[in-house]
Amino acid sequence: MDKMWAGRFEKALDKTADDFNSSIHFDKKMYKQDIKGSLEHASMLCSVGILKDTELTEITDGLISILDDLNSGALTFDENAEDIHMFVEAELTKRIGDTGKKLHTARSRNDQVALDLRLYMRDEAKDIIALLRKLIFALLSQAKGNKKTIMPGYTHLQRAQPITFAHHLLAYCMMFLRDITRINDAVKRMNYSPLGSCALAGTTYPTNRDMVAKALEFDKKQTYSACDTR
Repeated sequence: MDKMWAGRFEKALDKTADDFNSSIHFDKKMYKQDIKGSLEHASMLCSVGILKDTELTEITDGLISILDDLNSGALTFDENAEDIHMFVEAELTKRIGDTGKKLHTARSRNDQVALDLRLYMRDEAKDIIALLRKLIFALLSQAKGNKKTIMPGYTHLQRAQPITFAHHLLAYCMMFLRDITRINDAVKRMNYSPLGSCALAGTTYPTNRDMVAKALEFDKKQTYSACDTR
């Protein structure tokens, strides 16, 4: 796959440097989030008149077909692609022609990196919280059956007061409940849409960033540069 900057050089990049710059080997796991963001971005571009209705249909159908083929295994990732964004865009253009290139209007790969990471972390946070809740309920079940089971309590690695095994298990429940609040707090802090910040400070196109933020279930749009992804 040709790199987007390949036209500036006469020779191919050394494979070692190419591998160092490439992120496809780990960011390919975010393909669902990348395509989800692209679908909403395309809808927004059409709503403000940048894309025609027919172009939106082409892009939407193309992206969904890529998603379906990746899910089924009919399409495999090109490890020569620089990242997941370039892979999806190149595959879309291969399927629907130059219309696919219009998808990149009014956004940058900075946007996509920040967006995909936040969508991915938000999805993973939901799964982790669900697993923690299952663990807490399992511990509660064991605690109910051990209300009268006596064991030594420990402090500073030394035996201290006698306690029940139920109380010992409930202590872990409280730890995991605090973990859930920390994860929820992290999600709240990062739940701002970076899409539309572009390479640094926005675009001259008449985009609707609030529309995309709402569609992707972000609390608000990010008001600073997409390159500041902390």
